[in-house]
This record gives sequence, C-alpha cells and structure tokens, in this order.
Amino acid sequence: MSIKRYTAIKDNTITNAYQPNLLTRGTGSNMGAADSTAVFSIFGQESSSSVEKARFLTQFPVTSGGTSTVTTILEDRQAGNIPASGSVNFYLRIFNVVHDHTLPRKFTLLISPVSQSWEEGYGYDLDSFKDLTYDGTGSNWINAKAHTPWTNEGGDFLTASAYSEFNYSDYFETGVEDLSVDITGLVEQWITGTAGSGLNDYGVGIFLTGSEENSTVRSYYTKMFSARSSEYFFKRPIIEARWDSSRKDNRGNFIISSSVLNSADNLNTLYIYNYFRGQLQDLNGVGTGPIYLTTWTSASSGEQLTTTPTSPVTGGWVSTGIYSASFALSTTASVVYDRWYSGSIAYHTGSFAGTSFGSSNIYTTPSYITAITNLKDEYSNDELARFRLYTRLRNWNPTIYTVASTNIENDLIENSYYEIYRVIDNYTVIEYGTGSLNQTRLSYDVTGSYFDLDMKMLETGYSYGIKFVFYLNGSYQEQSEHFKFRVE
Repeated sequence: MSIKRYTAIKDNTITNAYQPNLLTRGTGSNMGAADSTAVFSIFGQESSSSVEKARFLTQFPVTSGGTSTVTTILEDRQAGNIPASGSVNFYLRIFNVVHDHTLPRKFTLLISPVSQSWEEGYGYDLDSFKDLTYDGTGSNWINAKAHTPWTNEGGDFLTASAYSEFNYSDYFETGVEDLSVDITGLVEQWITGTAGSGLNDYGVGIFLTGSEENSTVRSYYTKMFSARSSEYFFKRPIIEARWDSSRKDNRGNFIISSSVLNSADNLNTLYIYNYFRGQLQDLNGVGTGPIYLTTWTSASSGEQLTTTPTSPVTGGWVSTGIYSASFALSTTASVVYDRWYSGSIAYHTGSFAGTSFGSSNIYTTPSYITAITNLKDEYSNDELARFRLYTRLRNWNPTIYTVASTNIENDLIENSYYEIYRVIDNYTVIEYGTGSLNQTRLSYDVTGSYFDLDMKMLETGYSYGIKFVFYLNGSYQEQSEHFKFRVE
C-alpha cells in the first residue's frame, strides 16, 4: 500500500461580502455545512472603491480526528501504516466545482497555516450570506469561534517570513483546475508538534494573494471547491499520503554476474518474510538490527560461494518481520541456497536459480498478457486487499516433451504501475503513479507482482476497474486487459 487518503474534518467559507441589499456586509455569516466552499475578490460592486473578499478554512485529521472513529495521520505513522518522515509526501487535494457564476482566470491561491483553533458551524447560504452565527457556534469573518474573535478580521494565518517554508501557492490558468499542492513540510511539522513553534494543527486557510484580493482594477470571482459535506465522495478535500512501497525481490529473477552489466545492475536483492500465525513479526534476537547471508551449493552443506561486495552479505531490517540483503554472485551452480543467520542462530534457508544474462541480435518490444490470479468479484470497504498479477509474454509457447509439460513462466516486470477507475463513468480514482514518487508501482517476489489497496479509499456500492502500464524500452505501454470488482 503506497497511498492513503485523509478527508477533511472541518471546513468553512468566511466572507466580508455584501448581502444582496448592498448595505450590510455578511461578516457574521457562516457556511460550514455547505457542500461547496468559495474564494473570491469583487471590486466596485457597492461603490467605486469597495472590495469584497471570501476565503475558506479547512482542517484534516493530522494529530486529531475530531471523533474516535477517525484515524489520524499521526496514528497511522505510529502504527507503521505510513513511512517515517523523509519517506512519504503529503499532497493537499481540493476539487473544483462546476458552476454558472463568472470564473476568475490567471490567479494564484495561497495556502497558509491557521494560527488558532476555529469552529466549523452550521450555515449553508453561499449566495446571500444570511446564515449568521450571532456570536454563537461557528467561525466567520469576525470570529474564530463562539465569543472568540480573530486577532485580524478574515482569519489569523502564519504568513510571516519565519513560516515561509510552510506557506504554499497554486496557480490557476483557466479557473477550472483542481488544487493540488505538496504540503509535506507543514504536515510533518504538525505531526512533530515542536513546542514553541506556533505551528499547531489548526488546518489551513486558502485565499487569493494580497495584490489580487485587494485589487481595485479587476475582480476575481468566483472560484468554488467541493466541501467535505459534498455528495460526491471523490470530490471531498483530502490530504493524500504518497510513497514508493514497492519491493523488488529478485528470488524469481536473479541475474548471475555478467561483465556486460555495470556493478549496480549486477546487484540482486533477496527478502525473507517472518510470518507467525498470519502476522509479520521481527526475528527474535535480530529485531531491527543487521542479519547476515551466505550462499551455498547445498541446503545443509556443500560449497560456500563468494558474494560481492562482501562475503558474508550484511542484510538489514526493512519493516516489521521483513529483511533484505543485496549482493552480486558469479557461479555456474544451477541452484543456489541462501542461509540467513545472526550469531550462532540460523534463521532461514532459501533457494533460487540464477539466470545468465546475454545480449541479443534482435531489437524487440515485448508484448504481454496479464491476469490477476486472486481477483474477487466483491470486496468489503474495510479490507486491505492484495492483488497478485500474473504476466507472461504474449507469444510464449511451452516446451512439449513426450509427456506434455506446460510450466507457464511468470515474467516479472521491473516497473509496472496500476490505476483504479470507477466503471460507471470511467472516472479515474487513483492515477498511475509514474512520477518521481512511484506511488503505484507494483512489488514483486518469487510468485509474481503484487500491490495492496486500502478499500476505504473507494466509495461503496460501485464497481471499479484496474488497469496496468509497464515501463519497457524507455516508454510506457498500457496493457489491454482490465480487471473489475465491486466494493460493498
């Protein structure tokens, strides 16, 4: 699993815009229960010098979930469900709402941390701004919450130069774009909760730049986004955690050292997985420390083989119950046995068959047939499902002996990626993660490729499809097969 999504737990639009009578500003209005949020700057509506503004606030379950049923980012970090700082990126994603009002173009939105706690409120009215809090529950242009005014009207944000690395922006060319910004530094700061930093987990405010918001030349109205109460499941504001969780276990495609390859390509990585009653747990006596590996021509005795760059190989802890070791090996043995140990304790003996690398006289672009071998028709939305991908060359032909033998080979693709879409409208739910983060890259082991998917990210009552793209010969080749399932 390399993607997790955290839906907003609060949001609200605050404004000083005039109500329809153009006499009263809606500074006391609240829109915390509306299904949309808005950002705008309107110049010259009430008078030739008037400026009206709208900003919106949103908060996510980083250190507090609001209710006991909401899992926070901090809890997932502590449970090992997302990686440590430096190995994961957090993206703020907020989705455009199509509407019939005038759209701003060529503008920038700022994303700044809020400096004090605030209340969401119960207002709905995004048109007339008449759902007033009357100094009761809910934030507005004047108050952060009941009986508690902002220090500055329009909200308190950490925009000073000391916080510049935690302020972000997103440019909109046409006005219909979604907002997507990497806010990893801010989220990690919230998780750390450094005392005295002033950066407490109060969410962010989103608003136009100062020059745009205060413009007396043009108006910027109205940019709307989906709120957390939107009826559209995949349009609700989220923080999306992305990381590369792929593991390349070369037990099924171990390459014997070749002078044709450079030293990095000659390296292979082997893994061991310590399951006890279905659960991964660290090896007793090893924990998160080093583990060692030697290679032999026999499972129990035989000749010890020389591995490079060191012999024995020093391996290490990957995650709970999983260990790996990387090395190169030159041998003519048809089967090699890997023995894992620490001190006087032997923990595991495995085996692998090495493959000799050879260049070809022919330039080919391989074509593959794929299948998910463990696909179910239906999944529960509380499942963490693992999908196993079988891949073979399209023109593969088995060797036929006097007695037919069709031992179908499973070809391992170094870089394969998945995408999830909703079948009814072909809406892409999880995009191919082929960029620098590789968040949808598949792992593989001796049995084939696989990936994990948290079904909580998918709306129940719908069917979804999985498709794959392989990176081959410098280009991405999308596979023709699609695999469908339903979430209940």
